[in-house]
Amino acid sequence: MATQDTSPQRQDGTAGAGSKRSLRGFAAMDPQRQREIASLGGRAAHQSGHAHEFTTEEARAAGKKRHAMRSANGAAR
Repeated sequence: MATQDTSPQRQDGTAGAGSKRSLRGFAAMDPQRQREIASLGGRAAHQSGHAHEFTTEEARAAGKKRHAMRSANGAAR
């Protein structure tokens, strides 16, 4: 069975405690650059018609459903 590396990540993005893993690709990018790339994907999805946009009725139904779940659990979060 393979074990997973659970060593903590430092703020500079490198793994601590002599880890053999390093951040690569998207994970190694500046968070601002990650947001820019993700934004492009969202725009492309909307332009191609594959992104879902909630109607007012759908949003209202989702809110009611969420409120009912919170009330049933008795916990406000």
